[in-house]
Amino acid sequence: MPATRVFGRRTFLGSAVMTLAVIGVHTPEFAFEKDLDNVRRAMQHMNIGFPIALDNHYVLWRAFDNHHWPALYLLDAGGRVRYRHFGEGEYERSEKAMQRLLGASGATGDDRGIVSVMATGFELAADWPSLKSPEIYLGHDRSEGFASPGGASLAKRRAYKVPARLDLNRWALDGEWTMESQPTILGSAPGRIVCQFHARDVHLVMGPLHRDGRVRFRVSVDGQPPGPARGVDVDDRGAGTVIEQRLYQLVRQPGLIVDRTFEIEFLDGGVEAFAFTFG
Repeated sequence: MPATRVFGRRTFLGSAVMTLAVIGVHTPEFAFEKDLDNVRRAMQHMNIGFPIALDNHYVLWRAFDNHHWPALYLLDAGGRVRYRHFGEGEYERSEKAMQRLLGASGATGDDRGIVSVMATGFELAADWPSLKSPEIYLGHDRSEGFASPGGASLAKRRAYKVPARLDLNRWALDGEWTMESQPTILGSAPGRIVCQFHARDVHLVMGPLHRDGRVRFRVSVDGQPPGPARGVDVDDRGAGTVIEQRLYQLVRQPGLIVDRTFEIEFLDGGVEAFAFTFG
């Protein structure tokens, strides 16, 4: 279902999270996000202690006419939406809205302080002034910007190559891949995905093809290990391992943001890649 990527990325399994009072709603985009075990694992990883409702059939998504991942909704005692915010960030503004709503409901208390939120990792808001790359889907159904010679073939394992030059927000495959409707699958190594981007952060939604699989990879930026520009899921040399189906943060640049070439090389086969998101 089409949606606006407010910050070009996801924070919870690549899904919508709409907070209704103290209840979260998980609306999946990709098939693996409907899996209850995946949702439970993500909740544990993010230390989420409040209930999460699974909206696998988009019932609540449509009821709220929601078009954003993630989205925050505050409701009053009568069930009316009194505040909404789309995307990460604006935590102080959202907390003040909660305090106003509690005050209007008759809640008492003198504490009107604001909790300081030190957003890190996926929760850090995007660098809007520098962000020039939209979300890039890697599956056949929405594979805009694909630049490998010969184009994409649906559900057919074939060899792909990276062209000599990539324009901004164009991407290509190298190796033998099968491009399914949602994911693109590498059956056997080696295989690469190369993308030209302009953003502080690079994330990739991916997972092992088999539940207990482990897929080693390494990333580079402009042909070099990321070093201090590494994301939380790689080391300074760009090495990492795909161990579960989720969003992986691969690059977070500390310096000047310009057009750069990102490359991820998989050293093992058996990986599904769904989408790049940027921040």
